[in-house]
Amino acid sequence: MSISRRNFFKRTIITTSAVASIPAIVSSCISTNEKTKESLFSKDDVILFQGDSITDAGREKQSELPNNIRSFGAGYAFIAASELLKEMADKNLTIYNRGISGNKVYQLAERWQKDCLDLKPDILSILIGVNDYWHMRNGNYDGTPDIYENDYRELLTRTKKEFPDVKLVICEPFILPETRAVDESWIEPFSLYQKIAAKLSEEFKTLWVPFQKVFTEAAKVAPAVVWTEDGVHPSLAGCHLMAEAWLKSVGM
Repeated sequence: MSISRRNFFKRTIITTSAVASIPAIVSSCISTNEKTKESLFSKDDVILFQGDSITDAGREKQSELPNNIRSFGAGYAFIAASELLKEMADKNLTIYNRGISGNKVYQLAERWQKDCLDLKPDILSILIGVNDYWHMRNGNYDGTPDIYENDYRELLTRTKKEFPDVKLVICEPFILPETRAVDESWIEPFSLYQKIAAKLSEEFKTLWVPFQKVFTEAAKVAPAVVWTEDGVHPSLAGCHLMAEAWLKSVGM
């Protein structure tokens, strides 16, 4: 057997083992709260996933239909939405994905009327932040942690002003070093963005999805590249990990 074939089978075995471990990984990081589930989801709710490429996941952007496979892409939002629609078929949920690759917070704000407020969400999930740091790091953006915090707070304030009863879910932006794009030098500066997201979650009394904690724990089970090859965008296993973490954080 050639080395490449041995590496392929080795990688396949590791990935399969990692996927089998996902429920245990997530359970070690997040406790299920049945009361959250009961209070969060109601009949005829509109649920919106917002963010950057991690949420976008290659979705089609012409029709942008709710509850539609092509309009959801192939990421965690699709997996989580599929589970919600299956488990709560009697609630007639309407679920949208409006993530757009490359977005930073200010770009969410620029399209917020069309891609959020006009959809009148009852539950709004946001994952944003990695590009606010990454694009600054590579010289394509003049952002700072303060700009990230101010822009994010303004976006949340605008949303709550329009929909005081909207239920917010803030997802922790995450990275994994020892991957193609991310090394140890990312950890300290990026942690400032993570702390800001956590601070805003507490300030606005949102549900919190601790993606960094979950990915860090997952990297103890299988190498980081099993979960995300570049340290930012999740693999298939990483998408399942994220969906499981999101669902558990909202009480599923």
